[in-house]
Amino acid sequence: MSELVLALIAGGVVGLALGALGGGGSVLAVPALIYLLGFTPAAATTAALLIVVATSLTALYGHALAGNVRWRTGALFAAAGLLPAAVAGALAGRLPQPLLTAAFAAVAAAAAVRMLRPARHLPAGPHGARPARAAGAGAGLGALTGLLGVGGGFLAVPALVTVLAFEMQAAIGTSLLVISANSLASLATRGATTAGVDWTVIAPFTGAAILGAWDGKRLATKVSGTRLQRTFAVVLLAVAAFMLADALT
Repeated sequence: MSELVLALIAGGVVGLALGALGGGGSVLAVPALIYLLGFTPAAATTAALLIVVATSLTALYGHALAGNVRWRTGALFAAAGLLPAAVAGALAGRLPQPLLTAAFAAVAAAAAVRMLRPARHLPAGPHGARPARAAGAGAGLGALTGLLGVGGGFLAVPALVTVLAFEMQAAIGTSLLVISANSLASLATRGATTAGVDWTVIAPFTGAAILGAWDGKRLATKVSGTRLQRTFAVVLLAVAAFMLADALT
């Protein structure tokens, strides 16, 4: 099967997950780029950041029109993650490839376990009441985005809900602003790996992901969110196990 066809299929699946679940798509993008399209782990995390930026900005536009983005608070949350994202992005290319793969597998497994746990419904409350915790969460998310090329929606949304007491739609919309800012900061320090990205693969992958996200939104209206999350989590656990075994062997 040609690289173009594989890129379109993988991009469509990533977009479908992103549209249906509001996050998690980039966690599938990295293993797809490595094992289906032959990218090195460092190049895959860089390419995933490019995909995350394009899909997140597209989704951010839609949420902004719907009034779901808290721009001021989101900018402050994102600001705490910009430096960690840039530093982690610069370090990513210097780490041993098996270590990068193992770290990504651990994050993917953690995301899957979180999706399998029952959702916590917290009441909305005053925003910005815990600035230290908000800064810590923003910095941690930025470092994760920079190092592993994941958008971190599966971490940003619960952080905004639990730390800043956002309601869910506002958390999802604002997380897209945070993810976009962190991804751009990380890309700015990845000069070598950015230059080596194969645009003939990434462009169709990204286009398919954006289109797949719209189908994912429609799917989410027909299938229960719990069933979608559990199915995605099982797939993610299998991918994480495979990547960990590959890193160790």
